[in-house]
Amino acid sequence: MKNFKLTNLMLLALVVLVSACSSDDLDDAPKTSALTLDLNGLEDLGSDYLYEGWIIVDGAPVSTGTFSVDANNNLSQTSFTLDEETLESATDFVLTIEPNPDPSTAPADTKIFIGSFNGDSASLNTSTVASSFDAIDGKFIIAAPTGTGAAEEMYSGIWFLDNSSGSAVAGLQLPTLEAGWKYEGWVVVDGVPLSTGTFSSVEGADDASPFSGSNPGPAYPGEDFLVNAPDGVTFPTDVRGKAAVISIEPYPDNSAAPFTLKPLFGMVPSDAMGVQQITDYVAESFPTGTVTR
Repeated sequence: MKNFKLTNLMLLALVVLVSACSSDDLDDAPKTSALTLDLNGLEDLGSDYLYEGWIIVDGAPVSTGTFSVDANNNLSQTSFTLDEETLESATDFVLTIEPNPDPSTAPADTKIFIGSFNGDSASLNTSTVASSFDAIDGKFIIAAPTGTGAAEEMYSGIWFLDNSSGSAVAGLQLPTLEAGWKYEGWVVVDGVPLSTGTFSSVEGADDASPFSGSNPGPAYPGEDFLVNAPDGVTFPTDVRGKAAVISIEPYPDNSAAPFTLKPLFGMVPSDAMGVQQITDYVAESFPTGTVTR
């Protein structure tokens, strides 16, 4: 009987010890919390890039995880599990575009969103792209100065300049972009976006002129569509009645189409003569979003 009681006491002590240890282990386990994204207007980046979220804790970035966006603008993941204490200490949220695979553990320059936490949420804005798009404007002319002067080439070019005073000046008023971004001009012909070239300054020529002729062009962003026509388009082409776009592109860029950020957009009038206007398209094209913790 004594042995039986002793055995029971030993078992009871073991149970108490195990329970105490289990309780201590649970108390010591790190607590987690969810960061939830509610983002609209992001586009598919293809297989070479991913979006990555970051929280800023004590001035340093902490990754919240990567996600992709499909052709219907749906995020592959909207909720991310993080250490509760770290998440509660975050002051800001930043969204970047990262190469896939990514050789770096630091955020890329292409920061598309930022927002400061106010309590448990942060409203996101694009001040990481440029300080403000409140005072933008765009003018352009339809001409083909790099061509031969043939009649069929007359309406085959677009140049973002204003020559209404008799001498050319910049036709675009756009803010300076942050690192990781470049402007790019476009004309959409029969559903095919034709690039007029990327640029960082509205006061000089853009980075390339793959479609222009052999004569010098104006020292402003623009392009004549005379040579090297892509599939589906015939050059020279009349750009009147077509869409003109100024986009903001990630740099480097893996897409031959305009990115979702389109500060300026307009249809070229079918009877365009002289200086034309391209209008503010920020509200219609820029993504929006909030994050909650």
